[in-house]
Amino acid sequence: MTAVIADLREVVAELQAIVGAAYVIHRPEDLIVFEYDGSVDKAMPQMVALPASTEEASRVVEVVGRHGLPIVARGAGTGLSGGAVAEEGGVVLALTRMKRIIEIDPEDQVAVVEPGVVNVDVSAAAAEYGLYYAPDPSSQSACTIGGNVAENSGGPHCLAYGVTTNHVLGMEVVLADGSVHWLGGRTRETPGYDLRGIVIGSEGSLAIVTKVVLRLLRQPESVRTLLAVYREIDDASAAVSGIIAAGIVPAAIEMMDRLCIQAVEPAVNAGYPMGAGAVLLVEVDGLREAVEEESAEVERICRSRGPMEIRTAADAGERARLWAGRKGVLGALGRLAPNYYLVDGTIPRTKLPEALARIGDISDEYRLPIANLLHAGDGNLHPSVLFDERDPDELDRAMAAGGEILKLCVDSGGVLSGEHGIGLEKREYMPLMFDDDDLNAMARLGPAFGSEGMLNPGKIFPTGADRTHVSHSRAAAKAGAGAYI
Repeated sequence: MTAVIADLREVVAELQAIVGAAYVIHRPEDLIVFEYDGSVDKAMPQMVALPASTEEASRVVEVVGRHGLPIVARGAGTGLSGGAVAEEGGVVLALTRMKRIIEIDPEDQVAVVEPGVVNVDVSAAAAEYGLYYAPDPSSQSACTIGGNVAENSGGPHCLAYGVTTNHVLGMEVVLADGSVHWLGGRTRETPGYDLRGIVIGSEGSLAIVTKVVLRLLRQPESVRTLLAVYREIDDASAAVSGIIAAGIVPAAIEMMDRLCIQAVEPAVNAGYPMGAGAVLLVEVDGLREAVEEESAEVERICRSRGPMEIRTAADAGERARLWAGRKGVLGALGRLAPNYYLVDGTIPRTKLPEALARIGDISDEYRLPIANLLHAGDGNLHPSVLFDERDPDELDRAMAAGGEILKLCVDSGGVLSGEHGIGLEKREYMPLMFDDDDLNAMARLGPAFGSEGMLNPGKIFPTGADRTHVSHSRAAAKAGAGAYI
């Protein structure tokens, strides 16, 4: 034990020489805030280093690797799959000091940023040029670009514009040996293997991102936001299918069920009718003439499903209120239960009615309410199983219900995660989608990048644990203000 303590003290001293004594955290009472992310899984790192530059990050990685410790890269800690949790201890590399927007190029429509830049700040910086950054996780006022890259994050407006990988042109990365490399560049196409695409969504297990080149878009000429209110969730689901079947791809189609409305409306006063079974929030943007034509067709389709009410936002203020309701749902679930188990699976959107009906059956079978919030346009489900973790039986039932929902997604032709990643939470479910050959092929990427066992170990790949009793603590997220999805 004494040798281990001496070794750790030596690592602390070396890291302090690189980033400064104030930016190496190693006292247990200070490490507590780094032991969990948005999933509330808990594991204490042995220390945290906060580099301020690529050079410092590279030197930290080299030192930590030389001492044989694992490294977990971390952004704002808003992730929802345990991806930033240091399950095996070691060093957390917190990149929040690397928060410079290095360049906004209005001619090439790109931004060059460091990983600690907050998502919404990119659009704020680009706004003076009439540009914005499209991927918009609901945590965009807090989450960082580096974390978005790690999880290949999505968001409500990714239906039309795509997720993070569609908007990252290139990146600077530090490999496990401390060497610095560029993958991709400032253009959409580069010759050779798409190593950029491999690193995006790899959850920090292959490389640590230190700069990112982002593709920016022109701000739309016109935006129209429509709220459609239904008595039954099946009618809202049918409206979603009808919109897509008509060949219309809105910027966003979001759905909230009765429980979501009951939780968020008293908290946010967004204008969602309390007696509704479901609401759709549909947004169309683009050229003024196209927006008028498409929004009229969207309204016609929504009316064909017998809504209680259809309302179009009259101005920017009303639009903001409607979206505040959507983005405030998860935090408001604390009005209904102390805890939630959030499941992030994706299904073909044509299967929405059947899938939501089956989730209702699962709710009945496990005697727990399930609030359905979803990116309906691309079939990304976010059912939240509501429970009280102080009751062990409720906790077990919630975990089992979540597992049934994940199986439902895969059986429906979907996937385990639409935007939150696999991390710790879903790793034991990976065999539902992949056989041993698939998993072995993916696992070879770690040694190819030289990161095996060092960069974010224990994530993504199954350990063989019983999938019906996994991730109890990590899934037991506490609802309340500041919760994001």
